[in-house]
Amino acid sequence: MGKILVTGASGNCGTFVSHTLVELGEIVVRSYTTNNRLPALEHSTDVKFDFTDPSTFENALKGVDRVFLMRPPHLGKPEDLFPFIECMKNHGIKLVCFLSLMGIEKNSIPPHYKIEKYIEKLEIPFAHIRPGFFMQNISGVHAVEIREQDTIFVPAGKSKTSFIDAKDIGEATAFILHNYQNYVNTAHTITGPEALDYYQVAEILSNVLGRKITYAKPSFLNYRSVYIKKRKLNKTYVNVTVALYFMTRMGTAKNVTDDFYQITGKQPRSFESFAMDNKNDFLKV
Repeated sequence: MGKILVTGASGNCGTFVSHTLVELGEIVVRSYTTNNRLPALEHSTDVKFDFTDPSTFENALKGVDRVFLMRPPHLGKPEDLFPFIECMKNHGIKLVCFLSLMGIEKNSIPPHYKIEKYIEKLEIPFAHIRPGFFMQNISGVHAVEIREQDTIFVPAGKSKTSFIDAKDIGEATAFILHNYQNYVNTAHTITGPEALDYYQVAEILSNVLGRKITYAKPSFLNYRSVYIKKRKLNKTYVNVTVALYFMTRMGTAKNVTDDFYQITGKQPRSFESFAMDNKNDFLKV
């Protein structure tokens, strides 16, 4: 059995994919960039890797027969990943798990759509992972406004989202990579146990934190302006999130599936449980 390359190993999903794979007895190769070294993990090795530097591809894929593929947020063009996907094809990868998006099969705007299609075009055995919105988005990038202003600043309107814990995504992905023979050329929409709108999210956070949290419901233009001009976030990243929240308003993020249970035999975590375990991320500064 070969090794498993985990790209984006320092991120929410990549971390959980790596740890679960090790628990399952797999040998993991974790990628890192020059400025992003990784904490130690038993039964794993680390390798410098950059999607924009083809000279790093061969070493990253040495002895590897399965790959967890994650698009870095700063690479907005799907073509940025095509050279590495071609390299995977040449290496005869047995399965690539690409971290895609819920509902992407019906929306060609985000880059994930073309990446999925290119993997399929090259006939690389695949298992597309299409999760709902990460709970960690709320405790991460959107926690700033919660901490500083007691408000959720997300342009999702009144739409509902079946939030999923990144740990659950990582666990399901690791199970698929470990049992890859059973998942060749499949797609999995992984969600949490319920669909919530952001008014409900605000109510849950209010109860957990013991202070009133409200939902601002900003417009796309207001959100984009604040996140680019005030928060100084990468413009490409913000534009992708705008596209995702546009999809959410169209109802693409509200479905609840049992894919996580079918893969792992477990129930996914609720947002309330997640908020209770991560309440420190929302405390006033």
